[in-house]
Amino acid sequence: MFSPNSLLSSSFFYVLLVLISCFSGGHSSSSSAPPKIGKGYRLISIEETPDGGFLGHLQVKQKNNIYGPDIPLLQFFVKHETQDRLRVHITDAEKRRWELPYSLLPRDQPPVSKQTIGRSRKNPITVSELAGSELIFSYTVDPFSFAVKRKSNGQTLFNSSSGGSDSFGEMVFKDQYLEISTQLPEDASLYGLGENTQPHGIKLYPNDPYTLYTTDVSAINLNTDLYGSHPVYMDLRNVGGEPFAHAVLLLNSNGMDVFYRGNSLTYKIIGGVFDFYFFAGPTPLAVVDQYTSLIGRPAPMPYWSLGFHQCRWGYHNLSVVEDVVENYKKAKIPLDVIWNDDDHMDGHKDFTLNPVNYPRPKLLAFLDKIHSIGMKYIVIIDPGIGVNSSYGVYQRAIANDVFIKYEGEPYLAQVWPGAVNFPDFLNPKTVAWWGDEIRRFHALVPVDGLWIDMNEASNFCSGKCTIPKGKQCPSGTGPGWICCLDCKNITKTRWDDPPYKINASGLQVPIGYKTIATSAVHYNGVLEYDAHSLYGFSQAIATHKALQGLEGKRPFILSRSTYVGSGKYAAHWTGDNKGTWEDLKYSITTVLNFGIFGVPMVGADICGFYPAPTEELCNRWIQVGAFYPFSRDHANYYSPRQELYQWETVTKSAKNALGMRYKLLPYLYTLTYEAHISGAPIARPLFFSFPAYKECYGLSTQFLLGSSLMVSPVLEQGKTEVKALFPPGSWYNVFDMTETIVSKGQYVTLDAPLLEVNVHLFQNIILPMQQGGMISKEARMTPFTLVVTFPAGTSEGQAKGNLYLDNDELPEMKLGNYCSTYVQLYATMNKGTVKVWSEVQDGKFALDKGWIIEKVTVLGLGGNRETSALEINGIPVAIGASSVELSSTEQKQLQDLDDGQDRKTSLMVEVTGLRLPVGKNFVMSWKMGVQDH
Repeated sequence: MFSPNSLLSSSFFYVLLVLISCFSGGHSSSSSAPPKIGKGYRLISIEETPDGGFLGHLQVKQKNNIYGPDIPLLQFFVKHETQDRLRVHITDAEKRRWELPYSLLPRDQPPVSKQTIGRSRKNPITVSELAGSELIFSYTVDPFSFAVKRKSNGQTLFNSSSGGSDSFGEMVFKDQYLEISTQLPEDASLYGLGENTQPHGIKLYPNDPYTLYTTDVSAINLNTDLYGSHPVYMDLRNVGGEPFAHAVLLLNSNGMDVFYRGNSLTYKIIGGVFDFYFFAGPTPLAVVDQYTSLIGRPAPMPYWSLGFHQCRWGYHNLSVVEDVVENYKKAKIPLDVIWNDDDHMDGHKDFTLNPVNYPRPKLLAFLDKIHSIGMKYIVIIDPGIGVNSSYGVYQRAIANDVFIKYEGEPYLAQVWPGAVNFPDFLNPKTVAWWGDEIRRFHALVPVDGLWIDMNEASNFCSGKCTIPKGKQCPSGTGPGWICCLDCKNITKTRWDDPPYKINASGLQVPIGYKTIATSAVHYNGVLEYDAHSLYGFSQAIATHKALQGLEGKRPFILSRSTYVGSGKYAAHWTGDNKGTWEDLKYSITTVLNFGIFGVPMVGADICGFYPAPTEELCNRWIQVGAFYPFSRDHANYYSPRQELYQWETVTKSAKNALGMRYKLLPYLYTLTYEAHISGAPIARPLFFSFPAYKECYGLSTQFLLGSSLMVSPVLEQGKTEVKALFPPGSWYNVFDMTETIVSKGQYVTLDAPLLEVNVHLFQNIILPMQQGGMISKEARMTPFTLVVTFPAGTSEGQAKGNLYLDNDELPEMKLGNYCSTYVQLYATMNKGTVKVWSEVQDGKFALDKGWIIEKVTVLGLGGNRETSALEINGIPVAIGASSVELSSTEQKQLQDLDDGQDRKTSLMVEVTGLRLPVGKNFVMSWKMGVQDH
C-alpha cells in the first residue's frame, strides 16, 4: 500500500529530510578511506569446549571514546556446526547482550562464559588453525583477527585482519557501535545484502550504500534501506575457470551500514553481537541449501498461489470487485485470486467490514460463488490497531495488554485508521490474542490468506504523540498519511539518538523517524532499538501460527517487511514500485535477491504501483510478471485502472504469457517443493546453472525458472527485438518448439514483437506441462505433456526431470502420507533408440486423481524423419491401429554460427494419443532412422 515515506522522492519530503540529516550529525558514506577506531583486541585465552568448539577471551588493547567506551572483555566462540557451516560468535564476556531471540530463529546457543578468565592459558602461538571438513578457521592473537579458508583449494573467504590496509581498521566492539571488516579479492562477485532497489543490477556495486534497517520507504528510492533486512551475501569466484561460491551471514537485527569497496567489506552496526555463519557451498545452489537449513526452509505454498492474482487499492465497493472478476472471465485471461486492499474495512480498522460498501451477506454470497469454482480471496491487515474504545479488537488488546510500551503506556502512532497502538509480537500473550482475532475475522469472512503490510513498522508520525483535543484526526479529507497527532521529537536517550548514525532512509534520518520510537519497550524489557527490524518477521510467525490453526490448511501470507528466516512463513512482494521501464528492470534483481535470501515466493507489482503505466509498458510487464514466482497486478488508489483487460493489446499479451504460465504450473509447483526441501530459488540468476560461465555473473535482464527455463524479456521502450545471452548448449523456444538456438556462449538477437516474450528451455531436461486453463484448479486436472530436450542433432544423450503432486491444502509438503506423489523422469538417446521412462514414488495419490500423460515431445534428435518400432511398457504399438500417433518435424536453427561446420539435422518427435497414468511407472521406446549423408 501507498504510504507517506513512498513520497521521500518528492521535493518537499526530500528537502525536509536533507534538513534533518544536516542536523543529525551524520557521517559521510563516501568511498574515501574511513577513520580507524582504536587498536583492536588481543586474545588472552582459548580452550576447547566439550561440544567440539573453541571458547576464547579477548581484551581491548587501548580504550577510546569514539562512539562510546569499548567493552573491555569479549567472549569469542567458534565451532564447525556442520561439515559446511562454521559459526563465529563474539559478545561481551561479562554482560548478556541483545541477540535475535532463539525462540524466533531456533539455533544452537553458544556456551555461557565462566566468570574467571584463565589468564594462565595464554597461548604463545601467533597463528592457530581449527580445521573442519570443508572450512578452516584461523586466528591471529595480537591484534586479534580471524580468517576462514576453503580446505579444498586454500582460498581465503574471509579475513578480518587489516594487515596495515588503508581501507579498514581493527575490530571495534562498543555498546552501540560494532565494526569488523574483511579483505576481498577484486574479482569476487558479491550478491545479497538487502533489501534495496539496486540500479546497477544484481551484483553488488562498489561504493553503493548498503544499509540494513527495515523502513517504509517505497521501492522507487534507489540504494536505500527498504522493507526488509537480510545481512547475508553470496560470494562467487572463478579460480582458473572453476567456480566456487560461499556465503556469509551476520545474524544481527540492529541497524547497520555495510561498506563494500571492491577489495574490502566493512560492517558498522549499532548494537547486538557479532554472530557470523560461513557457508562453504561450493555451488550457488549448495550455498542456499546450507543457508536455509539454518534459517528455515521456505514455506510450502498452495497450488492456487501460483496462479495469477489481481489487486488494487481503491476497489471502492464489492460490485467493483465482482466486475473485475467478471471482466477477467470475459477477456479469457486466467485469474485465481482476487484481493482487497483496505477498501473492505470499516474506517481502515483491521478485522472489520465496511457495512455499506462491503455488506457481509453480499460478500459471503460472492465468496461462495468464487470458492465454488476454485478462486480465492485475500485481504490486507496492517499491524496498527485503531485506538477506539468501541472497537472490539482494541478492547480485547487492551484487556490482554498486548501493545508495545513507551514510558509504561501503549506507544501511540498514526497509520490509516488514525491513532493506533502496535501489538508486540515478541509477547506470547500477543501471539495468542492475534490468533484469536484472526479466528474471529475468519468466522466473519472466510478469507484464503492474509496480506500483512506496513509492518516495518510504518508510522505517519515520529516521536512521542498524543491525540489532539478539539480536532478530528484524521480529518477524513485529504491524504491519510499526513501526521495529525500532536507530537514532539524524542532525542533524550542514546537509543533515540545513537552515537553512530546509520544511513537510514538513504538520507541519514533519525532511526525513529516515521516508525516506532527506538526507546519504546517490548516484552521482557526488549528495546525497539534492538528488535526493530524483526517486527514484520515476528508478525509473520504469529500470523502463520494463527492461519494454520484455523482449519489445518496450508497458510498463504504475503509480508512486506522481512528478515532472515521470513521465507519459512511468508511470501513477499517488492513493495511500492513505479510504472516505469527502469522499475520493470529493477524488479528482476529484487526478485532474484529474495531467492538467495530464502524467500523464493516473490514478485513485483505488475505494471507498477503508481503512477499510470503506458499500454506498451504493461504489455512488457505482464510478459515478465507472468514468470515471477508470485504473479500479481496491483495499483495505487490514485492511479487509473490497470487490470490486464483494460487494453486490447495487453489482453493479448496476458493471454499469451499467462497462458504459458498456466501450462507450466506443474513445473512451478515442483519448484516450490524443491524450494521447500532444499531452499532452491524458484527464479534464479543464470549463474546458478552456469557458474563457470563468467559472462552471466552480472546479468540482471534475464532469469531462470528452476535450472533450465530462461526468460529473456524486452525491458526497453519501443524495442521489438531483444539481445539475449545464451550460455553454451542447445535452447528451445517453448512457444514454438521447432525453433532451436545452439550457442557457444554468445548473445543472440531475438525477434520480440509487442505481444510476445522469449522463453527457452535448455538441453538435457524433461519438463512436465499441462494444457493450461482459466484457473489453476481446472488447469491442474488436464492431461500432461512431457517435453524432453537433448542437445540439437544428438545421436546420444540423456535427460531428466521430476514432478511433485500433492493435496495442496495440507500444511506439509512431503511424501509418504498417501496425499502426494513424486515422479522421476528419465530419457536417453543411444544407438538410434530413444527411451523415455518414469520411476514413481507413492503413486496412489496421482492414480486416485486420474492424471494421465497424453503426449511426449522429444526435441533435438539426430537421424532422419523415419521412426519405427514403438514400444510402450514392453508391448509393441501398431501406429494407426490404436489412438497413438508418432510424428516427426525438422527443427530450425535461428542463429548463424559462421564457423564453417555442417549443421546436424535436428528433429522434434511427438508421441500423441497416450493414456499413461502419471501414478504408474512407464517405459516407452522407439527407433530413429539413420541420417542419410
